[in-house]
Amino acid sequence: MSMFCNQCEQAANGVGCSISGVCGKKPDVAALQDLLLYTLKGVSLYATKARELGAKDEAIDRFVVEGLFTTVTNVDFDPAHIEKAIRKGIELRGQAKTLYESACSAKGLAPAQITAAQAVFAPAADLAGLIRQGEEHGLNSLHVNEDIRSVIEILSFGLKGMAAYMDHALILGRTDEEVLAFFHKALAATTDTGLGLMDFVGLAMECGKHNLRTMEILNQGHVETYGHPVPTPVNLGTRAGKAILVSGHDLKMLEELLKQTEGKGVNIYTHGEMIPAHAYPGLKKYSNLVGNFGGAWQDQAKEFVNFPGAIIFNTNCIQRPADSYKDRLFTWGLVQWPDVKHVEGWDFSAVIAKAQEFPGFPENPGQEILVGFGHNAVLGVADKVIDAVKAGAIKRFFLIGGCDGAKPGRNYYTEFAEKVPNDCVILTLACGKYRFNKLDFGDIGGIPRLLDIGQCNDAYSAIQIAVALAGAFNCGVNELPLSFILSWYEQKAVVILLTLFHLGIKNIKLGPTLPAFITPNVLNFLVENFNVGPITNAEDDLRAALA
Repeated sequence: MSMFCNQCEQAANGVGCSISGVCGKKPDVAALQDLLLYTLKGVSLYATKARELGAKDEAIDRFVVEGLFTTVTNVDFDPAHIEKAIRKGIELRGQAKTLYESACSAKGLAPAQITAAQAVFAPAADLAGLIRQGEEHGLNSLHVNEDIRSVIEILSFGLKGMAAYMDHALILGRTDEEVLAFFHKALAATTDTGLGLMDFVGLAMECGKHNLRTMEILNQGHVETYGHPVPTPVNLGTRAGKAILVSGHDLKMLEELLKQTEGKGVNIYTHGEMIPAHAYPGLKKYSNLVGNFGGAWQDQAKEFVNFPGAIIFNTNCIQRPADSYKDRLFTWGLVQWPDVKHVEGWDFSAVIAKAQEFPGFPENPGQEILVGFGHNAVLGVADKVIDAVKAGAIKRFFLIGGCDGAKPGRNYYTEFAEKVPNDCVILTLACGKYRFNKLDFGDIGGIPRLLDIGQCNDAYSAIQIAVALAGAFNCGVNELPLSFILSWYEQKAVVILLTLFHLGIKNIKLGPTLPAFITPNVLNFLVENFNVGPITNAEDDLRAALA
């Protein structure tokens, strides 16, 4: 069985994984994920037609969002679970068809015949058959023209990334009708053989626009539920007691676990992209949220073996678990791994019971690092920042952040941060910050030189900071003394990049390598319109930024 997957930065040989995924994804899972995406397109063909007539269905909308998120890198590795999703998708495709036909009937219209293969294909009766079907509908089947196929991939991966953020928003009870409609519209468009290159370029840019809104409502959900993040020191040591480690991105899941462990002698530690949770007043109020353990996602296999308690993943970033900790590992939400215990719903009693079986940590306080510099915190001292820029105390801002990963070359971001002059401020977000967030950068007139904005979805905060500074200096964002030095790994980074393009932001340095799914012609388009460029080496790139 073969596969082809090029959706993450670690694509084998810079082309694509064809034997087994570098992420741990096997060919059967790759095929099933491709078939799930194919199924979602069929659902959306009917759902978008129904929406044009004013008919919609919350279950269909949510399924499409969850289905897309399921196919993001490092989320679902369980063939049996993906098979269930495909079969549910076929059922909902039928419901979407009925919804459309009923809407037509209500308006006295004859329903259009939708003949695209995605709208009519019959799923195989068994798992092996579904895998064979998935192999027929992989990335290389998207279009015969490689440039159009490249932009369809950019759009598809953007939709996957946006679905991750929308899923978090939906969990918090936030939604947006226009964004949900766009998911269906864009998925349906990828089946239209009459669309050309610039049609898909336009849809990709529109995806960036809708992702900005998605990140906005997610930010609103976080703030309205937990308050604005505030600068907060996070302990990297340990507190005496039983322990649970939470990895992923979802704050609601963390809150429920904190509630259920309160007063039980079980301490909660964050891992990876969960570290910004410590800055939210509604979460930091829990005394059993005690610190952060470990670094970015790619180091989990060597770090988790040393965690003396239970571990739970609530979103993407899971890797193949080692036997040394697999028996105390849990998944939640859309994360799945074969033979790993999955928590359905909000009852974490099994996780708590497992933590009680292990010794936990001794008291051993460690280094503290600051988090919580969201846009509200930064703009709260905007006058000091603006005065420092006008006085020449701050010469430039560098946004150094994004996804981390295991591929060689990512030490570039550490070197770059270390070389940034003392009269410059570093903004950072996502797990790429673990490359340098333990270093002491000092401050400029009381303003820390390293400002941790938060998770990858908190790119919204970074954008708000940039827009506010541009307004204060009466210029465009591209005219600010601000450089974007970004690292990427998976599809959430892709959609953030599309959002930056939608906003017209130029001169972005991207690495450690450029996406394998971007053809030379598409790259030339991005260079000509946005001056995107690959990172080279820290010294030369820094010199160019400061010139």
